[in-house]
Amino acid sequence: MPQKVILNHVTRKDVSRIKVWLEDEEVSETWFGRYSYGEPAHLGYHPAEMEEASDEEFQRVFDDPEHQTLSIYAEGEHIGEVHIAIEESLGDGQLSILIGRKDMWQHGFGTAAAQAALDLGFGEFGLFRVWVDIPEYNAAAKTLFEHLGFAHEGTLRKSRPHEGSRFDSVVMGMLAAEYTQKLQDRDSEVSHSL
Repeated sequence: MPQKVILNHVTRKDVSRIKVWLEDEEVSETWFGRYSYGEPAHLGYHPAEMEEASDEEFQRVFDDPEHQTLSIYAEGEHIGEVHIAIEESLGDGQLSILIGRKDMWQHGFGTAAAQAALDLGFGEFGLFRVWVDIPEYNAAAKTLFEHLGFAHEGTLRKSRPHEGSRFDSVVMGMLAAEYTQKLQDRDSEVSHSL
């Protein structure tokens, strides 16, 4: 049975949880890894800075139309974060998903969050293409996006530092027309099963 998630506006408590989750090496490696100086990487904002930010700065960061950041909630609890970096001039959005609660891994919440983010990206934001950049060592993420219908678009050679070495990452993407076709196929399957 598919999981249900809700994408909410980010709160300060959410930011604090993200900061704590990213201190876990295994969690940070499923997100953006670490900067070359060792700190957990995060796009759109720095969790430690946002904990102490003024209300105006907090609002400015989370209202940035080029960085759509939303908290993932399931069963009434904050479990992760979705980030879509939007390149408006290209109609592109780079999607990233973090399930910070490790007890929720491998239960379909990442897939549900990805689907909700795609609905938002193609529906509300009107994007032409959504893409992901997945390190080769994150097989679960690659499988998730393949299952959703993302196509392999290229390989970034040795782009990800990890455990003292460098690894390739794969770029996978989905076009708006492919997303629409997936929705039609899904609706057709539902109507045939009734």
